Amino acid sequence: MRRKMQMIFQDPYASLNPRMTVGEIVGEPLLVHNISNEKETNERVRQLLELVNLNPSFATRYPHEFSGGQRQRIGIARALASKPKFIVCDEPISALDVSIQAQVVNLLEDLQDQFNLTYLFIAHDLSMVRHICDRVAVMYLGIIVELAHHDELYDNPLHPYTQALLSAVPIPDPKKDRARQRILLTGDVPSPLNPPSGCRFHPRCPLAIDRCKVEVPQWREVGPNHWAACHLI
Repeated sequence: MRRKMQMIFQDPYASLNPRMTVGEIVGEPLLVHNISNEKETNERVRQLLELVNLNPSFATRYPHEFSGGQRQRIGIARALASKPKFIVCDEPISALDVSIQAQVVNLLEDLQDQFNLTYLFIAHDLSMVRHICDRVAVMYLGIIVELAHHDELYDNPLHPYTQALLSAVPIPDPKKDRARQRILLTGDVPSPLNPPSGCRFHPRCPLAIDRCKVEVPQWREVGPNHWAACHLI
């Protein structure tokens, strides 16, 4: 299963071994999984670098010679080396400049179409999540509280935390931004090591009732392909 599942890490500066060349980094999954011999690996590395729009001659260089965006492309090439079906993208653009983020996202989308990939895209940038994801899951304190198709979730958020989260997303239209109601949550996020009883969101929820303090809400389908965990829905 490991060959079919790979990961693109958040920090392109910390996720590449500084003692290894780009060719060794990208080719390592091929050697770990005994996919190819040395000659085949070198050819595959060249193909992968071209695939992520990097010059194949970069294979002999080291990570410190590249920018953040280029390093992330190297990380993407490494993730694609074993021809996976599923890739975990752990905030792959949060450490990059805004001008580079769009390039990396467009590359990820092109690769998804080309190789029929499934991404688990973890991010805090909600506008980017809506752009790149088909289905969106909202988590609070380690628990998924709502799951739906991206348009359904953004247009019709049902869980109080999802509503508060989306109300914080900036709107580029000043009139619409002033007209909407901003939901401000009180208190601090509790420790995941010692979560509250009942619904984990109840200490900060503006709609919480006594039942929320003692009973864990059931995860259920509240609409067509729209799931949530809240007593009040």
